[in-house]
Parts: sequence; structure tokens; C-alpha cells
Amino acid sequence: MTGSLALLTDLYELTMAYGYRESGKESDEAVFHLFFRENPFDGGYAIAAGLQSVIDYLDALRFTEDDLRYLSGLFPARFIDHLRDFRFTCDVDAVPEGTVVFPHEPLLRVTGTIAEAQIVESALLNAINFQTLIATKASRIVFAAKGDPVIDFGLRRAQGIDGALSATRAAFIGGVSSTSNVLAGARFGIPVKGTHAHSWVMSFPTELEAFDAYARVMPENALLLVDTYNTLDGVRNAIEIGRRLRARGHELLGIRLDSGDLAHLSIEARKMLDAAGFHKAVIAASNELDEYLITSLKDQGAMINVWGVGTRLITAYDQPALGGVYKLTAIRSGGGAWQHRIKLSEQSLKISNPGVLNVRRFEEKGRALGDIIWDEAGPAPTSLIAGDHATATDLLVPIYRRGERVYESPPLTAIAAHAAEQLTKFPAGIKRLINAHRFTVGLDQQLVLLKQRLVAEARA
Repeated sequence: MTGSLALLTDLYELTMAYGYRESGKESDEAVFHLFFRENPFDGGYAIAAGLQSVIDYLDALRFTEDDLRYLSGLFPARFIDHLRDFRFTCDVDAVPEGTVVFPHEPLLRVTGTIAEAQIVESALLNAINFQTLIATKASRIVFAAKGDPVIDFGLRRAQGIDGALSATRAAFIGGVSSTSNVLAGARFGIPVKGTHAHSWVMSFPTELEAFDAYARVMPENALLLVDTYNTLDGVRNAIEIGRRLRARGHELLGIRLDSGDLAHLSIEARKMLDAAGFHKAVIAASNELDEYLITSLKDQGAMINVWGVGTRLITAYDQPALGGVYKLTAIRSGGGAWQHRIKLSEQSLKISNPGVLNVRRFEEKGRALGDIIWDEAGPAPTSLIAGDHATATDLLVPIYRRGERVYESPPLTAIAAHAAEQLTKFPAGIKRLINAHRFTVGLDQQLVLLKQRLVAEARA
């Protein structure tokens, strides 16, 4: 995100901000938490992402004169004058990107005047929901690939320009090793990969001539797409070009399959390449891949060792949205004590947790044992039943204090490494693609009692 995006909000955020001001509540303080209620893809975890977009948005948050002219048709002049001087002055705490997270755990907490905290709701949800979803999808695909490189091929199917950029960044956090998206590569420092398409082959009289021309102009990047006409004939032509390359002091990088029976074709192609002496030539595959198809192909003995994943990664094909929410959990006026707030529902899943919340993660000898959601207004949990010698870490860290950023974002490579290292700490069962285990996440006992009391009072 670049420049001010102050109007990247739902209208009701501004109508509420105006209402708070007109009702004399503008200076009331509030606590909001952003969280999701169910793991995406019916899996066992999620990978937090999108915080950098939140930071970029809040750092630049101003209402420009163009913004104000537009809003003048919706609100009275006194509110427009107020927005002209608007500055974000809240505290923000968040889970660092790349952290493994679970349902109901706050990914982000905003504390400050209620109007300011309300105005930023929609933009924060937009950033965190989408990128957490894509980072998690990427993590599942990388898990299925079992150490093989996964390349993001999703640009042409992405949902708009920002969808392509933010999704590629999130996919890298989730473990994708490179991308075909050159702008994302330049902007985020992600390695870029790519060779040629079917149109290159079709532009020459024969496939062999097309391969030869490409190998001459790109001798260090000769990964040849072999399925334009007949896949196994294409492999034979690639082998011939490999011999010519070798005679000139270069090596055939490999071949790419983009259609047909990928398991059978890759097995046959591997036999042909090995028989011709090209044991190091890779076999890359694309064509509507996702974690389930990659798993199936590996189960069939496919000899693919590079995976180009596009549509089903970049669009989170089987789940269109994370469903994260942003809920008011405490309020106070005049600097007094926090008054806890709770949202009720006929669905127990949708009853919110009250308080100024954080998540404490307990680990022992590099193993994550469990998480406890707790209210910072009370004592912090000090142990987990699973182990008295466990270390405890609170997941939310300070990002802004009174509107001033106090957090230095790590490099994207460090975020991706953090995500990979995090996953090694958790039981293998949470990473299952089907019937994933549920990691232990509970409420602190004091928070349980508080929630029960507030529910009873509200229903009475």
C-alpha cells in the first residue's frame, strides 16, 4: 500500500465515528481485537500475515482534501473539519507475521479512542484476513510438496493487482520459494522464476527449432515446456537440445509438464532423461495444482520435483475468505477502570471473549504445548498442565504506542524462516490436510469465570 488510504473503509465506520463525536463519546477509550473463529481449509492451524500492510496503512493514514471533498456530501462541515486534523493515536499490538495461530486468538489488538479504533477496522480486516488465508494455503501446499520447490504461478489468475502482490508476498511467508510475478519480486525481494510458454513453441515451424532457439538465447535457463503437441515427443526434442547444450558447455535445466496424466508422463520422462544421461534435469509441473493433487501425484510415484502452483494458491481456491472479525471487548471513560464487553449469540462459537486479551504460548524443549488466552487486566497464567518447566511467551507484541510506531519489521526472508521454524514446534497432526488434529488452546480460568458472569448478566 502506498499513500493515504483513509477512504478504504466501510461507510458505517465513519457514521459511527461521527455518532460517537456527536454523542460525546469520542474520547471514550476502547479495546478491539481481530481474530478468526475457525481454521481455514478445515485444517489445524493458520499462518499470521498482513501486518506489514497494516503498518503501511497506519503510517500514511490521513484524510486528504480530495477525501474530504468526497465526504462533504455525506457529513456536515464540522465533522469534515475534524477529519482534516485526524491523526491515528491508538496503541496497536499484534502477532508477528509468520507466527502459527489458532481460532479465537487475537492476531491484532487496538487500544485507544473508540472513534479512531472504529475507523481503521475495515482496512485492518482486509489486510489480515486475505494474507493470513493465502499464507496458510501456501504452507499447506509446501507441506504436500515435501521439500520440493514450489513456485507461485498465480499472477494471471489473481484477484486484481493488489491481490497479486499481497498474495505473492503472503505465499512467500507460507513457504513458496519463488514467483513468476516480476513486480512482486522487485517490490519484496522474492526470487523470480520463469521460462517460456506454448506461444513460443507455436511461433516456430517445429518444436525442435523453438527449443533450440530458446536454448541459444537462454542457455542457463533451458527449462523446456514439452506438451505443446505431444509430450513424450517433446521430451525427446528436449533431450536433443540437452545434447547440443552440453556440447557448448551448458546443461539442460529440465522440462515442464502442463497437461495430461502428470504422474504417468513424469515417470516416462524421467526414464527417458536418465537413459540419455540427464540425471540432474528437473521435471517441473503446473496445471491447476493444489495440496491435494500434489499429494495424490506423490502417492502415484510421480517423478515431479518442482511444482508451479497458480490459481488454487493465489485465490485460496477452496475457501474464499478467512472470516476474521474485529470485536469490542472493553471500554472506559475518563481514564477509569476497564468495563468488559461481550457479544452474545445463539451460536456459542460467536460469543466473544471479553477483556484486554493476549495469548501466552507454553513451550518445552522446542515443543509447543498449548496456548492460553488471558486478560491483561488480571494475573498472567504461569503454567500449563502439560509441563511445569515450560517457557512462556506472549504472542502479541507492541507495534504502535499512541500512534507512534515502535516496531521494526523484519526482512521478508526472516518472516518466512520464522514461519517454517514455528511449524517444526507443533505436533505433526495439526499439519494434516485431512482430519487435522486440534492444538490445545484454552481460556485462562479467570477469563472463563468473567465470561460466564457477563453472559449470565447479559441474558438476565
